[in-house]
Amino acid sequence: MIHRILDQTLGDGKNVEDQAALLERRSWLQWSILNQEWLPKIGQTPFGDRAIILKSTQAVIGAIGYVPLLDIFDQIPELRTAAMVSKYTTPEVGLFWAVDPNYQRQGFASEAAQGLIEYAFKHLKLKRILATTEYGNTASQGVMRRVGMKITRNPLPDPPWLQIVGVLENAV
Repeated sequence: MIHRILDQTLGDGKNVEDQAALLERRSWLQWSILNQEWLPKIGQTPFGDRAIILKSTQAVIGAIGYVPLLDIFDQIPELRTAAMVSKYTTPEVGLFWAVDPNYQRQGFASEAAQGLIEYAFKHLKLKRILATTEYGNTASQGVMRRVGMKITRNPLPDPPWLQIVGVLENAV
């Protein structure tokens, strides 16, 4: 199920039946499960995906999680820490979501994201959380707005995954 959802939302949907892609996704799923077990045991940020479950049927309709972001965030004027743009990467904690196309635009990503944001700010004590997407991904930008993120635009066209950055500062 999650293989189909991620293949359709992150790719072109052509690998849903591909056995090699399915084996690769199975490996990723095992890694995700181990992350949930081991990262808390060693006192690390609980990076990785969690299932988005439809309450009425208990069906998996998506994935959401914390992701490590490492990029040149100085490209984004609102995230710049000095007058000049640095060529160095800096780490941030990001929020990722992917929802089955049949369940998109119904508030599921926003609801799940709000829960992870609350946990990140109250329990993990994160200073801020980011989300990134492309200029054309208006659905993800809508989720960013609904959870209170400030939407910023990268004045540079590359990298494509850093065209739009949602920023939410911890006010708790």
